[in-house]
Amino acid sequence: MKEWYNRLYSYNNHNRDQWVAAQAARTQSGLKVLDVGAGIGPYRRLFAHCEYYAHDFGQEPETLGKYTPLDYQSDVTDIPVPDESFDVVLCTEVLEHVPEPIKAIHELARILRPGGRLLLTAPLGSLLHQEPYHFYGGYTPYWYRKFLPEAGLEIESLEANNGFFSLFGQEALRFSSLIDPRRTSHLKWSRPGSMLLWLITLPFLRGVFPLLGERLDRLELERVATAGYHVAAIKPG
Repeated sequence: MKEWYNRLYSYNNHNRDQWVAAQAARTQSGLKVLDVGAGIGPYRRLFAHCEYYAHDFGQEPETLGKYTPLDYQSDVTDIPVPDESFDVVLCTEVLEHVPEPIKAIHELARILRPGGRLLLTAPLGSLLHQEPYHFYGGYTPYWYRKFLPEAGLEIESLEANNGFFSLFGQEALRFSSLIDPRRTSHLKWSRPGSMLLWLITLPFLRGVFPLLGERLDRLELERVATAGYHVAAIKPG
């Protein structure tokens, strides 16, 4: 039940977690893994069979006091390790928070050993979050196909995290959350109207659209949008 609920109502995070889990499962035991921008360390346990190291810049206000134990604390464009230090570099939902993302990609390629793999995700579009450290949103397949090879990396796979209709369903849920009377109760003049609007739209925004989104995406009717991309790349060697 929980699996179904997460896939439907939190598909973006759920699918990304599933992808990272699959990549971790195919990672050989004992390899050195660096989780760049590790935050609270949600993927540490997935790499328990490896030499896992955590990196972050450690200054995001909402995460202060919650960071996983960090082995390295620095800007992502200047990680204090020698060249070719790691077999796997994991970097999820970080690039939108980096002022120089292209430079960051070159740094991640630098610290990878020949034959090593970069596991990378970033949003195609997102609302403002982790402010004031949110600089970009819109990493397209063409961005990866241009800048990863320029950093000396070969793209192994590039997968969209569902499509337009799932994204629409996700934003329908957000719409319903934002007009929830519990959030608008301070606007006394709007209480009756907001309650009516919320109740009328509730079955569509929280039921119909998320359900339809997942099913319509299976038909591949539109490829104009996605939550983001999951990218695996190899450093030749």
